[in-house]
Parts: sequence; C-alpha cells; structure tokens
Amino acid sequence: MGQDDSQVDLILTRTELDRCQRIRVGAGYACYFTTRTPGKESPNEDSLALVGMDSTRGVIALADGFGGQPAGDQASELAVRAVVSSVHDAVQNGADLRDAIMDSFEQANDAVLALGVGAASTLAVVEIDGDSVRAYHAGDSEVLMVGQCGKVKLTTMSHSPVGYGLEAGWISEEDALHHEERHLVSNMIGSSQMRIDVGPPVTMRPRDRLLIATDGLFDNAGVPEIVEIIRKGPLESAVTNLVRSCHRKMTEPRDGEPSKPDDLSLVLYHRQRYSGPQAGGAL
Repeated sequence: MGQDDSQVDLILTRTELDRCQRIRVGAGYACYFTTRTPGKESPNEDSLALVGMDSTRGVIALADGFGGQPAGDQASELAVRAVVSSVHDAVQNGADLRDAIMDSFEQANDAVLALGVGAASTLAVVEIDGDSVRAYHAGDSEVLMVGQCGKVKLTTMSHSPVGYGLEAGWISEEDALHHEERHLVSNMIGSSQMRIDVGPPVTMRPRDRLLIATDGLFDNAGVPEIVEIIRKGPLESAVTNLVRSCHRKMTEPRDGEPSKPDDLSLVLYHRQRYSGPQAGGAL
C-alpha cells in the first residue's frame, strides 16, 4: 500500500495481514503490520491507527486488547478510535495536540469502562511534529527510537512489575524476557486507576527509526536484537525480518529463546524521504 497524500487516516481492527504495508504519515513514511496469534481462531485483539494531519504532523496509535478478559478486541478498537477522533477535533478547532492526545486516553478509558465487562487494553501513541516526536502510553505496548549506529534515543517503560524491575536494575533484560510474571500489566485502559505516561519531546534525526509495538514483539525479542534489525535498510525489510523472527519463536522455539505466542502488531516510522520498495515480502 502506498500513498502520497499526507492527510490520511488508517484504522485497523481485527485484522490479519500477510505482509507489511507502507503509508505516508506527516513528514515521513510508516510501515505497519498486524496479525493474530499463530493458530488462534478468535480475532486479533490488537488495533492500530495512523493519522497524517499535514505534511509535517501525524499521530500513530497502537492498542493491545487484553487476552483472557472479555471484549479485548472492542477495548483496543475503542482506544485507537478515541485517539483519531480527538486528533480530528484538535485539527478542526486549532486546539493543542498534546492536550487532545491526553484527552483521548481519558475518553478511551471511559468508553472501555462503560462496556461493563472487565475489558482492558494497552494504548501507545506517538505524536510527530516535523523532527520532534513525543510518546504517550499506558500498559506494556512500547515505543523505541534508535539511530543508524544503534544508539537508543527514546524508550518507554513497560507498565508491569517486570518492567519496573528492569528499569530499576533489579532484573536483567535476559531474565526479564523469560520471567514467569512478564504477562502481568499494572496500568491499562479500562481501569479506574489508569494513568498516562507522557515523555518529553525528542528530536528525530533523518536516519533515526521510530518503532511502536505490542508485547507480541517485545516478549519475543530483546532490545539489542530489535535495534540491530531496525537501525538500517528499507523499512519493509526491517518489519518483515522482525515478524518472521517472532513467528518462528512463537511456533518453533529453541532452547534458551523466549517464546510467547501472542497477537503481534508494530509500526516502524522514518521521517526521511522514502526510497525503498513498494511493499514488504510475504511473511
């Protein structure tokens, strides 16, 4: 999929792609992919949305409905649609985009609570304004930005006991990947205690790569592996390689490797002018 119009909306819910797709967002391009757990019969509970506001500004939102709880797919859809609606209102009314995104988390939380069935979802949002990016999140879907040489320039902390332990240095990254409580999440859309983690604006250089992904990626690949794959080369190749690696680990685990079958969604963004192929290879 390719688009030249910078003013675009894309919302994907309950979707199963067989290859990554490309879309223009603000000042750059994003390659995205989403699919359900290998062998799962129920719908993909991840949702994603990409909004191109104009030639420099855009928003990317990704949500992961909680498996094992009712209506996970509905919860994630409500979350990303709240973001899109709030961003549209901000554009039409000339309102501050940061405030609009913050409001969308509250709106999403209210909507999921109103389902009244115990549904919940993560929500990760990235605001893009030219060469500036800002991350917002609740839950364990994460945002990562790296330079071409592999330097990590932005990372969010998973809202989970294991994430807090990793941030504090109590748990190594290797141990965190295999931790028996890695699936536990302590902050979410659909909770009366929901809180929004807002990062500072970070400058994105022309060769930097910005990744937003669900735990289907981060539970099956450590940050060093992810960084090495996404830091250079065509966006489609990077996304395809990440997905293939995770799928193999989910379906054919090897000794010592993490293996957590799960729905998998990710978006890889690059603000430099696009010069790669039109679409990724089949997965």
